[in-house]
Amino acid sequence: MVRHVILWQLKDELSAAEVESVTAGIKEGLEGLVGKVPGLKEVHVYHKGLASSNADVMLDSILESEEALKEYAVHPDHVAVANEKVRPYTKSRTCLDFEIS
Repeated sequence: MVRHVILWQLKDELSAAEVESVTAGIKEGLEGLVGKVPGLKEVHVYHKGLASSNADVMLDSILESEEALKEYAVHPDHVAVANEKVRPYTKSRTCLDFEIS
């Protein structure tokens, strides 16, 4: 099993209302991929961080294998969510992938 964790910072120019809409869209889009992308077991998106946070959105997902992670990265449904709901609104991305038992 592989855990795939991403932290994003949203673009500074987003209003508070836009942040709420964007983060809800990211959560809905990414969590909705379970059952559509082979090998994707769990997806949790968190976006209501404490004031001490320096990221705005976190993706915490579990995939069957490293191969499943590679396939997830190019799966059309994932690419569509990334291109429509994530990339247009984020200024930075940090990722950590690791094996779990």
